[in-house]
Amino acid sequence: MQIAIVAIPSAPQGGGPSAMLGRVVDFGRRVERLGFAGCWIVDAFARGQAMLDPLMFLSTLAGVTERIELGTCVMQVPLRHPVELAHRAQTLHVLSGGRFRFGVGSGSTRHDFDAVQADYASRFKTLPESLAVMRRVWAGEAVHGPALSIWPGTEGGPPVFLGAWRSQRWIDLAARHCQGWIASGIYAGVDDLPVGLKMFREAGGKRALLANIFTDLRPDPPAHPLIERAKVTLVGDKATARDRLRRLEDIGFDDALLIVPFDAPDMLEDVRALLP
Repeated sequence: MQIAIVAIPSAPQGGGPSAMLGRVVDFGRRVERLGFAGCWIVDAFARGQAMLDPLMFLSTLAGVTERIELGTCVMQVPLRHPVELAHRAQTLHVLSGGRFRFGVGSGSTRHDFDAVQADYASRFKTLPESLAVMRRVWAGEAVHGPALSIWPGTEGGPPVFLGAWRSQRWIDLAARHCQGWIASGIYAGVDDLPVGLKMFREAGGKRALLANIFTDLRPDPPAHPLIERAKVTLVGDKATARDRLRRLEDIGFDDALLIVPFDAPDMLEDVRALLP
């Protein structure tokens, strides 16, 4: 099972933009130097704290890393125009040398939709429609007007991974029309995960990732509302965290995406020590 790191960048106390750039670059370089499989980032912007655009964040890392995968977990597709989003994703696919992994989803928080006047109620309908449009764009087809020119070697677009609940509809879409499925450690417990994974494999799915695994190995980690409701975490001592990782591997996931506190990058060393 591959282990990758998820970043939720937090604004620094003082220092301004230059300080933030240094923190982003240092975080990405550490992830690569320590031998993790990739660095992924969440997508949110209207939730009461300063956030960074995920594709711009990953573009920065593309310039300072060479090996690791760079992914979104997950991009809220219904918030964007699919043709414009397809162009941005293609750009990152080029600039990362093919390392971009496009994790996509329908979105889960109304605040983000209200901020850009998008229809929250229709997001589950919009997602597959937008994915179909983006595939046409990446194939060089005209959608609403002239076709976008496709960069050589990027035909078909970046690998797409669907972040979704384990309903048959979404599992089938992930298995048959995407390169993989992203499950969530916040909403699915260890007893439920094998059920969704079995459905995914039976539908022909290849790569299964478990994301949103909050990880904090400090003796007294700060409280966080999402950690309190999450069903799968690596919060606590190293021995417990190592045992939980082994259980996830035994369930059959190909990747585990661990959310490590962005303001505690030194913890990446401790997390790396959990791995064989």
